[in-house]
Amino acid sequence: MKIYTGSGDRGKTSLFSGERLSKNNVRIEAYGDVDELNSYLGVLAATLGPDSDSRAELLAIQSMLLQTGAWLATTPLSSSTAALDVFNEEPIRALESAIDRMEQTLTPLNEFILPGGQMAAALAHVARTVCRRAERHVVAISDAGRDGQQPPESYRLLLVYLNRLSDYLFVLARYCNHIAGEKDLVWKR
Repeated sequence: MKIYTGSGDRGKTSLFSGERLSKNNVRIEAYGDVDELNSYLGVLAATLGPDSDSRAELLAIQSMLLQTGAWLATTPLSSSTAALDVFNEEPIRALESAIDRMEQTLTPLNEFILPGGQMAAALAHVARTVCRRAERHVVAISDAGRDGQQPPESYRLLLVYLNRLSDYLFVLARYCNHIAGEKDLVWKR
């Protein structure tokens, strides 16, 4: 199979559910953001040691982001959603558990911090901001689709997942600095 088809040469792309949309449609922006986030997480994982618990978590998150992208690339009420894995609360709980575990090793945060520190921490902050952008685009899709029909529960849960993932990435950035012996970069006005 060829990687190029030419079908997108006029600025349109197809959803998994078959509809053709402009490449600047908010739905395409949302799953593009998720794809970008997934790539940043791949870079972040590459900076961590192969035996790192955080690296293993990031690989699991990357898999969940592929599932998230599939949901975003499918019209919520189309029959194509039957082919998708059900999005449930388990990955959200896994993120919360990881956040709690990392926070036990960190000093409480009483000040604003600057994104940065050692490389893995800086990359986690970049990924966090991309995650927040994806979340905003998913909210925009939800707001634009208010036609009285409820999307599948999986759709609502992927928004919760992205929200929790940005929290995880913030804590991961702090954790990466902590295990490297670097202090958070406190914002000085």
